[in-house]
Formats: sequence, C-alpha cells, structure tokens
Amino acid sequence: MKRVVLAITACLLLLSVTVLVAGNWLWQRWQQPIGLPVEGYPLIVESGDTLRGVAEELTEAGVLEDPWMLRFYARLKALDDQIKRGEYLLHPPLTQSSLLRQLVDGDIVTYQVTIPEGLTLAQALTVLARDPVLVPELTGARDQRLLELAQGAATAEGLFLPETYRFERGDSDWQIMQRAHVALKQTLDAAWADRDAGLPYESPYEALVMASIVERETGVPGERREIAGVFVRRIMKNMRLQTDPTVIYGLGEGFDGNLRRTHLRDDSNPYNTYRHKGLPPTPIALPGRAAIEAAMHPLPGETLFFVARGDGSHQFSITLEAHEEAVRKYQLSRRSDYRSSPPPSSDPNTNR
Repeated sequence: MKRVVLAITACLLLLSVTVLVAGNWLWQRWQQPIGLPVEGYPLIVESGDTLRGVAEELTEAGVLEDPWMLRFYARLKALDDQIKRGEYLLHPPLTQSSLLRQLVDGDIVTYQVTIPEGLTLAQALTVLARDPVLVPELTGARDQRLLELAQGAATAEGLFLPETYRFERGDSDWQIMQRAHVALKQTLDAAWADRDAGLPYESPYEALVMASIVERETGVPGERREIAGVFVRRIMKNMRLQTDPTVIYGLGEGFDGNLRRTHLRDDSNPYNTYRHKGLPPTPIALPGRAAIEAAMHPLPGETLFFVARGDGSHQFSITLEAHEEAVRKYQLSRRSDYRSSPPPSSDPNTNR
C-alpha cells in the first residue's frame, strides 16, 4: 500500500513539475518578442477579417511561430472577434500579448491632409485628389453630394473649413469634405452668435461671403479686421466693394492672370463688384477661422480705401484723394519685387 501511495505521490509530483515547466515555457514564449523586421511589418485588416486569418498571414510572413497561442488567448479573453479594421504598422519589439492589444485597440496608422486657407472649392478638391492614400470619389465642385450640402445655394463654394484633417487608409475625399463642412458650420454658427451689432449681413451665409473676400484680399493677419471694416463701411454707405478677387472668381477658368479694364466694366459678371453693389452671390473661396472672425468683428474706423503696397501689406486711406495718392505711389511706380500678397509660407494653412 505504501508503495502505491509513494508511486502516486511521485507521479503527482512529476506531473506538477511538468505542468510548472510547461507553463513557464508557454509564458516565456508568450512574452517573447515576435519576429518583426527592424523597419516594422505593414498589416492591413479588412472589414470581415478574422483573428485566425490575421494569425495565418503573420505566420506565413515568418512573424509568428505559435499562432495557436494568440488564438487561444484571444478566445479565452473573448477578444477574438473584437479586432478593428485598418492599416497597422507593427514595430519591434512586440509580443503576442501587445500585438493582440494593438489589434483590439485599433492602434492604426493615420494620415493627414491640409486644405490651405483661401483656395477655391475646385482647388481644394485638387489637393485631395493628389493625396496618394485618400480614395477619390468626388467628381468635382459640381458633384451632387456637395451641392446638396449647399441647401439651395448656387454652389457649395466656401462651405468647407480649410484645416488639417487626419484620416485612415480607405477614407475618401468625400468623407474629408463632410467633416470640413461640419467644421465650417460649427465655426460659422459660433462666430455668428458672437458677432458685433449693426453689421450689414442678413444671414451667416452673407457673413461667410464677406469672410471669403477678406481671405482673398490679404494674408497678413493684422489686416483682416481692417479690410473687413473697409468693406462693411462701403456697404453701409451704399458704395460698391470694388474688389479684384471677386471679379477674378467670376471669370473662372477664362482668367489668364491679367485683369483688364474690360473685365472691370463687364456687367454680365455677377461677381463684378465694380459694377454691382453689395456682396457677390456666393463666397469666392474657403475662408479660415481668422477671416470669419474678422468678418464678424470688423475694425471700427473711417477708412474706405486700400491699395497693395507691393510687399503683401496694404495702405489704407480715408479719402479718395489720399487713396489716389497711394495708388500713384504703390501701383503706378511698381518696384521690381512687387507682390500683392505675402511671400509664400512653409505653413500650408497660410500660403495663399
């Protein structure tokens, strides 16, 4: 009997040691870094992909040696059906445990695209179309989906906030524009609620039109409110805005870079603010937050005119006589390095 007890005890002890050794081995294998290359391993999980499929791909690529451990642990923790779709870049060192956590958390690769301030809608769509990762869906500025966002306006121009947007592989230009439209609406609504009293705008949309003109007239931050003030005072005095960017926008693709007197005399161009009083029918560009704020809080004063100095800034005048003198000084005797806008910036949000 004692021999039987000793034999059973010895077997149990041996089994315990075996389990302990096996458990320790499994734990070490579980915590051991998987075989990732130094530069990392790109992994794309599509919608509907399973953990089993992901484990098989990684095994075939030589990244995983014990895929069954990953599947077993994930099932034990009820995580096998919780992995997120997207593009991953698996960086060493990474264990199977941290790999599973990354897949469940959706720690994926993200990208970003910047829509600079002052672009037209068509130009902004070109920026998105050139992005190598974004999926192209939109057919242009007249795409029906964009026009539906305009809610009755003639075009969707100006209805998207120029910003930097982050996205994932598989996202489309249409998704970016939807986000940009929501951001613009939120920004415009908040600015409209906090606008100065007595402004000559009947709606937030008219304020947006003004902001787009301010955006196209200057890239100098300190001038935005003063330019908005000039235009507001001109409207309130029943004066024409007489701003070149609106005329150029109305010319569209027919503009060759040279604004002529015939353009300024053209009554058929609804954006010709030299011939038509008040604001143009739609925005002429995508205004940024600063331009929208300037339109809502124009700088008080008496100035009614301004002219480009040639270095990107402007000379403001109260009287027509002073303005004509400034025109003779800065326009009729242009220096060789004359610029009507600021020099290009490395910041895509300010480069116009």
